[in-house]
Amino acid sequence: MVVRLTRLNNGILALTLTFTFTAMAATFWFGSISHQQHNALASAQVLASSIAPALIFSDPKSAQLELQTFSRATDVLAVQVLHMSQVSPGETTIFVQWQQPEWKKTLTPPTIWPQQANVVSGWQQYQIQMPIMFKQEQVGLLLVQQSLKSLQQQVMALIALMGLITLLMLALASRGLRLVQQRALSPIIELSALAEQAARDNDYSVRGIVRRHDEVGRLTERINELFTQVAANQFWLKQQLADERQTGQQLKQLAHHDSLTGLPNRLYFQQQLSATLQLTLQQHKTMALMFIDLDNFKTVNDSFGHDYGDEVLQLVSARMQQVLRGQDLLCRLGGDEFAVLLSELNDIRHAESLAERLIAAVRLPMVIREHLMPVGATIGLAFCPLDASEPATLLQKADEAMYAAKRAGKNTFRRVQHAP
Repeated sequence: MVVRLTRLNNGILALTLTFTFTAMAATFWFGSISHQQHNALASAQVLASSIAPALIFSDPKSAQLELQTFSRATDVLAVQVLHMSQVSPGETTIFVQWQQPEWKKTLTPPTIWPQQANVVSGWQQYQIQMPIMFKQEQVGLLLVQQSLKSLQQQVMALIALMGLITLLMLALASRGLRLVQQRALSPIIELSALAEQAARDNDYSVRGIVRRHDEVGRLTERINELFTQVAANQFWLKQQLADERQTGQQLKQLAHHDSLTGLPNRLYFQQQLSATLQLTLQQHKTMALMFIDLDNFKTVNDSFGHDYGDEVLQLVSARMQQVLRGQDLLCRLGGDEFAVLLSELNDIRHAESLAERLIAAVRLPMVIREHLMPVGATIGLAFCPLDASEPATLLQKADEAMYAAKRAGKNTFRRVQHAP
């Protein structure tokens, strides 16, 4: 084992040389980029100073000549000069710009102008953001997009030469050690492949073969024991996750639904109202909100008891659901109050017709244990964006319309009334 470790140390030396070469190449690469960016910043500073008078005196021709002279550098892809709009303060306009014909992209200015020179780095390109100053006041912003292509070619050529020399050195060392390394590392390679297979297939029933009774053999035995424990823990964890998922679904159902009627509750209604209203405004469509209050429900509770009232709520919920469309959402807000969300309305009259059908469905004779329940429904209608564009305001408008319908004699509906 000692001899084997000694030979493996020679391999580690080769890896160290490789890592050293990689670190040197990376240092050289990033140093070259830093040097180029430093020179580009200096050139951009000179250009910004040259353009400042043209920007102050609104002389785009002079500025364009400066850009064309600056763009003779082979690495420049595009140059753009921005200034604040004189007509609309706070808005940015393009004063002059230039770009290579083969570069088809568009410069994207920063949302907030930097107060000092800034470099936005990329893998193949970078952008210089240089404030244009005049008498210690920023009057514009210079954007320069430069390519790293030529620098990459130069650096890659040098790295390739260095890499070739390093490879030749490594080849001399690895040629004599290859067979020994394969023999020494083959059990570990097998264990690595076994671990990858178990992780990829999520199957920890596989086992490694103990080929030698040494450190590697004992490692194989420990890994086999670990896989056995992982498989047992995995089975237990799956059972726990399944139980927790089922419990979570039950809690979510309880949190968002009314236990008596099975309808979505006020919490769920508020969430859906905000989401539906936002989507309606984004798509420039129309939605309606119905606020429904049962008539004479208190009389039912006082005369027959709360058991009758609960059955009335269940029957009323079922009747209204039969009238509504599949995409309409009926919710119980609490007590004898309900709400309906009507999304994607093509015609407001459809909501009015639906309100009449809901009232008619609730007013159908309702007999519970040989007692006729004198219930009805009064509805307030509000539309988005016609009546309101905020959830709370839309609900308030529908509530006010419902009370207007109550004052009109109940068992009817009213829309939001606007001042003439």
